[in-house]
Amino acid sequence: MLICPVCSGELLKIENTYKCEKNHSFDMAKEGYVNLLSGRHKAGELIGDNRDMAKARRLFLETGCYDFLAESICEYIDKNDNVLDISCGEGYYTDFFRRKTGASVSGFDISKEMIKLAAKKYKETFFFVANIARIPLMDECVDKAIQICAPFSEKEFARIMKKDGILLSVVPGKRHLWGLKELLYDTPYENNEDVSGYESFIKTETVTVRDKAVITGKDIVMSLFAMTPYYYKTSDADKKKIENLDSLETELEFDIRIFRRK
Repeated sequence: MLICPVCSGELLKIENTYKCEKNHSFDMAKEGYVNLLSGRHKAGELIGDNRDMAKARRLFLETGCYDFLAESICEYIDKNDNVLDISCGEGYYTDFFRRKTGASVSGFDISKEMIKLAAKKYKETFFFVANIARIPLMDECVDKAIQICAPFSEKEFARIMKKDGILLSVVPGKRHLWGLKELLYDTPYENNEDVSGYESFIKTETVTVRDKAVITGKDIVMSLFAMTPYYYKTSDADKKKIENLDSLETELEFDIRIFRRK
């Protein structure tokens, strides 16, 4: 499925290197992933999440608090599907989908640190570094695509997906992390994720999944906080409210928006 990020020719794996017919080559890293950022898109190496963010994400996800979301997504994946996890982070969900469904699942992210961590642990799942604005995959090669709390790139998603392919786009539900918001804000507000119209996709339904969790341990609570956009919008004084927590009780809620490629 891979194409060259320089010339868009098909990439073939020869030993530990991916090459196209024009001899552009990309070596596999020792961890087992391939970096397919190039030119102006290579800037992602600098702007992607850093190593600390990657480790924080893994620390929290491995508690299993969000497994209810992953299980719900697996219900839409068939064993024979070719599945892409878009902006997959450190790979927890990607490998979860592969193990639970038996499908062919790969994942990419713009952050080299995220992908390095993913490939090092999840050896049976294929990962690559790429920019969402230019996904190095062939046209119409993906049966199911999963996008969890990541930017929406309609043109690229439509290009790589097969006709009638399914895109599962996940956004925070109205009361997601309500317990955290109650600590941070005098007047907590519900999330409002409006869905714009898309020319290439038809939204067939929205499925809301919910759970409640008691998150224990200061390091786990802070890891969750660091995964949210609130972390970057919160004053140092308000961050102290979270840093000193031994546990956090909160609602968890996600909307799974299901789109079919026209």
